[in-house]
Amino acid sequence: MTGDESTAEPEPEPEPEPEPAVEPDPVPATAPGSAGEPAPARRTHLVDLAPLRHSRAFARMWAGNAISAVGAQMTVVAVGLNVYDLTGSTFAVSLVGVSALVPTVLAGLYGGMLADAVDRRRLLLGAALVAWGSTATIAALAWTGRENVGTLYALTALNATAATVIGATRNAVVPRLLPMRLLPAAAALEGLVFGLAVSVGPALAGVVVAVAGFPAAYTVDVVLFVGAFLGIVSLPPVRPEGEVTRVGLRSVLDGVRFLGGAPNVRASFAADIAAMVLGQPRVLFPAAGALVLGGGAVTVGVLTAAGAVGATLSGLLSGRLTGLRHQGVAIARAVQAYGAAIAGFGVVLAVTAVVRGSVTSGSVTSPAGANLPAIGAAAVLLAAAGAADNVSVIFRQAVLQSAVPDAMRGRLQGIFMVVVTGGPRLGDVWSGVLATLVALWFPPLLGGLLIIVALAALLRAQPGFRAYDAAHPTP
Repeated sequence: MTGDESTAEPEPEPEPEPEPAVEPDPVPATAPGSAGEPAPARRTHLVDLAPLRHSRAFARMWAGNAISAVGAQMTVVAVGLNVYDLTGSTFAVSLVGVSALVPTVLAGLYGGMLADAVDRRRLLLGAALVAWGSTATIAALAWTGRENVGTLYALTALNATAATVIGATRNAVVPRLLPMRLLPAAAALEGLVFGLAVSVGPALAGVVVAVAGFPAAYTVDVVLFVGAFLGIVSLPPVRPEGEVTRVGLRSVLDGVRFLGGAPNVRASFAADIAAMVLGQPRVLFPAAGALVLGGGAVTVGVLTAAGAVGATLSGLLSGRLTGLRHQGVAIARAVQAYGAAIAGFGVVLAVTAVVRGSVTSGSVTSPAGANLPAIGAAAVLLAAAGAADNVSVIFRQAVLQSAVPDAMRGRLQGIFMVVVTGGPRLGDVWSGVLATLVALWFPPLLGGLLIIVALAALLRAQPGFRAYDAAHPTP
């Protein structure tokens, strides 16, 4: 039995192999008895690598995503810096996210529907080609000096649309490659990839932009995206299980109706919306680096990477988390911790602005005037926020993948991607408008406090979510 036989519908083996741990279980992920089994208690806090040993197909997809994600995060930061450099406006930076909001919503709904109707491997490959092409176009325009705010908005929206389809489809594939008991560990590994990408990517983007300019940063993403193609091409065919619904509005509405009868999934979505809309500080980073904390693009890279450093550390130490059964409470407490850390970041900006005053470096690409103590304090708080957010992501994904049947999983993952990608973009607007009307420190301080209150209200209003047990997952 080889790694290429890690198919979406594995057949029972007449005789077990000598080393079954490196291959998928000889039953489908949806087999009776597998869905309700929580992961066994871990003896170590270190991240559980069992999913990588269990399925070579998952391991290859995971590795390809890890490589390409670094470049993707470089482009996210570089586009924000590029727009700020062209306009000098925090509100203009916030519109980068707004421009992608409607396409992202449509891509999540339509892409999730396609993931329940076609071979998910082919869908991944098509979406990856669109994502790579949009980034390559941004790089070409930057090298020729023809990029402008309008083209950056449009191409970023196209890239975000493709990324939404990729994310929804990939998350629907994972439960077909692994048994249910390994899904929390798989979510932790995916969180580790994101943490590493957002640690390395933004920091690298800040340095590359400061040293070599925007075109070089975009080009790195174009090259690293090859990893995503390698991970997708090596997947087996992954056709939806059960009755396949026709592509159309009715299919989307069926997914929405299913969500309407899934209070635990809805509550996990609500927790994420509260965190990302009220406590998304990324749009403030260019102005913070140029006007308050100093350091320009390098500071922007440090602040963006700090949250991912925290996410990476929490991922590396997630071993015992993957066996936790009360996942609803874990989501709520993690999001409240995130809110507290974001509020603390707002306090750092406020104190720095009052004590030191504004820094006028003249350009976001200049590293002048860095206030190292303030940058360090802000980075520590953002790292704590990243760690808390990663914990909530692990359990939100585990709830969604274990409680939703495969025939509906693509559409629910699509709706989830709408929340994941749309929430931060609404958060960009929240932060951009309030920072423009009041002060740079006001959005994170107010938003962080509101998050804590909102999650307390959610737990009180949803007793089923508070009692959610991974041993008996119910949507």
